[in-house]
Amino acid sequence: MSPFQLSICKALRALSDSGTRIFLMHGNRDFMIGKGFCKAAGCTLLSDPSVVQLNGERVLLMHGDSLCTRDEGYIRMRRYLRHPLTLFILRHLPLGTRHKLARKLRNESRAQTRMKANDIVDVTPDEVPRIMQQFGVRTLVHGHTHRPAIHKLQIGDQAARRIVLGDWDRQGWVLQVDEQGFSLNSFDFVPETTALLN
Repeated sequence: MSPFQLSICKALRALSDSGTRIFLMHGNRDFMIGKGFCKAAGCTLLSDPSVVQLNGERVLLMHGDSLCTRDEGYIRMRRYLRHPLTLFILRHLPLGTRHKLARKLRNESRAQTRMKANDIVDVTPDEVPRIMQQFGVRTLVHGHTHRPAIHKLQIGDQAARRIVLGDWDRQGWVLQVDEQGFSLNSFDFVPETTALLN
């Protein structure tokens, strides 16, 4: 692990040791996090997608990238990178080589995303009700598109919602679930955390 990754692991472990249960779902840049990291960090790895109970309601959690079906190049790359053979090869490369490859892929991805139309890099509208009906839920929570919002939907005769989490770039985003319901909140990073991100 890099010093930054180790600091994240230790912070998660401290939170876990304080009694907070932590669940982690892979994103498009951390899909190689495995059982070893999760054990060290004291968190549980969730499969994508996963249905959980929140406030007595079945809620579908997804990273969200698989909903962007119009971004065919990204979907193709996702399939390739998550293939068991590719993962095996990547895990056996030296850490420095993996970091260089990740940086190269991230830079290429950012450049390509800037050139794509917004509707291509956002979720495909028909995918949202389809996946929600497939799992029998009225609430979907996802990230990936990083356009934080709570979207009200109608699926058949049922009111539904899609909650999109924001990117943890210059501020953090959390979905707070309590007796008042679901609320999407952002917060500023503390200075020492911001320095780690640069």
